Amino acid sequence: MRIEIWADVVCPWAYIGKRRVEAAAALLGDEVEVLWRPYRIDPSAPAVAEPLEEALREPIADGALEACSPGLGHEENRVRVAEIARAEGLGPKWGAVWRTDSGPAHRLLALAWEHRGAQVQNAVAEGVMRAHFTEEEDIGDRAVLARVAEQAGFPEGPGLLDAGGGEREVRELLLYGKARGVATSPTLVVGGRSLEGAQPAEAIAGFLRGGTGPAPLPPEVERFRLAEALLGRRDPLGALEMLAPMLRSHGGDRGVRLLAARCRFASAQLNGAERELRSLVDEDPGDSYARLLLGRTLYRQGRDAEAAPHLRMAAAMNPDYA
Repeated sequence: MRIEIWADVVCPWAYIGKRRVEAAAALLGDEVEVLWRPYRIDPSAPAVAEPLEEALREPIADGALEACSPGLGHEENRVRVAEIARAEGLGPKWGAVWRTDSGPAHRLLALAWEHRGAQVQNAVAEGVMRAHFTEEEDIGDRAVLARVAEQAGFPEGPGLLDAGGGEREVRELLLYGKARGVATSPTLVVGGRSLEGAQPAEAIAGFLRGGTGPAPLPPEVERFRLAEALLGRRDPLGALEMLAPMLRSHGGDRGVRLLAARCRFASAQLNGAERELRSLVDEDPGDSYARLLLGRTLYRQGRDAEAAPHLRMAAAMNPDYA
């Protein structure tokens, strides 16, 4: 059984969740393959680490903590997490001291999966979170990540990281997570089902017993739907990025082209939207939605006289567009 853990390695509940997933697997007696996926609770964290105690005094810290521990304040969260961490065997010394960018660590995890597989990736995740939470180290420091990678059996990791490896993979995975509605660190995903938070081992075991959900979609269909989901979540640029491979491989598909036009319209790339929509309307003058969107695109460009005929025709074909 494969479990995806979508989490930020600087979220203490991710480390606690790791221990609880391991305990749940032991309860079930099943072979479990863990795959770590990125989530960012603090995407604005600095590349050069700063003391966490100082950072927690800033208002921006509220949003990051809310993503990791909904409903809890700074001190309440720290006390509660420390107690739970000790109960899970992650003490006695516990507590991060640095606020740092977790991006490089996520890239190292993505590279470990790509080059060495799940077991080594899981060892890297363990090493990164141990360094951050119990060894008081800066996991944004390349030397720290290099040592973690070496100890996990991934000696080539630092070189790949220094060469820029993992950047594209992590960016796309973050878009995947956003499109799928991942909003909490950690979130466990098995097939099409998800469980939010570092639930107790018994609850995780019950979740795992629930099956694997529906059969996976063909990759092209899944990518298209994820792009639609990102557009629905008001991330048209992310949707275009998700759609880019399909535009290269299925650039003649009408549905793909229309979705790309919608993304460009939503991101104010009006010239690109106009070009695609004019092509779609020329090919099928009866496509009321493409005509409506073309009219709206022209209207947003201040070309009211050109927009009006398209808007009238769209409304005539579909009264809902009136």
